[in-house]
Amino acid sequence: MIMTFETVLFYFLAAASIASAVMVITRRSPVMSVLFLIVNFFSLAGLYLTLHAQFIAVIQIIVYAGAIMVLFLFVIMLLNLGDEQRLAERISYKKMIAVGLSFAVLMEVLYVVAYSGTEFPTKNLERAVEIGTVEYIGRELFTTFLFPFEITSILLLAAIIGAVVMAKKKID
Repeated sequence: MIMTFETVLFYFLAAASIASAVMVITRRSPVMSVLFLIVNFFSLAGLYLTLHAQFIAVIQIIVYAGAIMVLFLFVIMLLNLGDEQRLAERISYKKMIAVGLSFAVLMEVLYVVAYSGTEFPTKNLERAVEIGTVEYIGRELFTTFLFPFEITSILLLAAIIGAVVMAKKKID
């Protein structure tokens, strides 16, 4: 296998993404977790760029690293998590079960990757640059996937109406 710059960059970004994801869940400070989550979002955007999905990379930066992270930071600041003793958790049977299940899932994934023996699909590799563009995604979204797109919009509308109704009940 020839190691090109793109391949090395892909593996570097993948390792950075995994490392930052682990740091998100192991940090005690919520602010540090949010900062590592931002690193994770940027490394995922870089992974999308190496896969020639430019539109998804830009959306990853704008939506997740921009809007959602600002929301997380505001929530953390509003909660004012000053007393860390209250937040300290003890090792319980639930954590032990979670660690065991996580290890089992990791072993399953490693087994599938190691013994799958399947080839990656090469059907669309020649068109990879075209598939990642805004025009292609828009054309597919509004032709091939129009029905799921409309169903998603109806579900989001129902969720917004439900949130307004629940908030109105709390105010009254």
